[in-house]
Amino acid sequence: MMSRWNIDVAHSTAEFSIRHLMISTVKGRFSGIEGAIVGEPEHLENGSVEVTLDIASVDTRQAERDVHLRSADFFDVEKFPQMLFKSTKIIPAGNNRYTVVGDLSIHGVTRSETFDVTFEGRAKDPWGGERAGFSGTSKINRKDYGLQWNVALEAGGVMVGDEVKINVEIEAIRQAD
Repeated sequence: MMSRWNIDVAHSTAEFSIRHLMISTVKGRFSGIEGAIVGEPEHLENGSVEVTLDIASVDTRQAERDVHLRSADFFDVEKFPQMLFKSTKIIPAGNNRYTVVGDLSIHGVTRSETFDVTFEGRAKDPWGGERAGFSGTSKINRKDYGLQWNVALEAGGVMVGDEVKINVEIEAIRQAD
């Protein structure tokens, strides 16, 4: 039997990091995360994962930068308010780890991407429910999704790197069968 585990937004995060000025790393997160995992956490190979992020919820702890990220220069939230990942294949990798391949849609572009996912365990909560934890990482190239904005630096190089590192921490609540 396949169980449905809904993402608990209060206990889940979707974070990213990207190089800035070729000398440092800027980090941010999306607080608007929802979705579900279908299957048994210890045997996800027959299951599925779907995660939606609210792009307007981007937070880099710098308000002006966040406004710029929401603009047409980057995410263009007016036209593309959500980022979506939908698994197409889940491959066991041993020791509670999975390779999750799926379609990632950002800025009107959908591409196949791979996440390394670890099942962190499951536990009963104080309210009689059951929860499962997962962590996942990936790297994407922002230009593959039409996120082209950049500024050339006087000393060479560019203001914003192309490689984006993604880290998700998900706590999901099992739904009644």
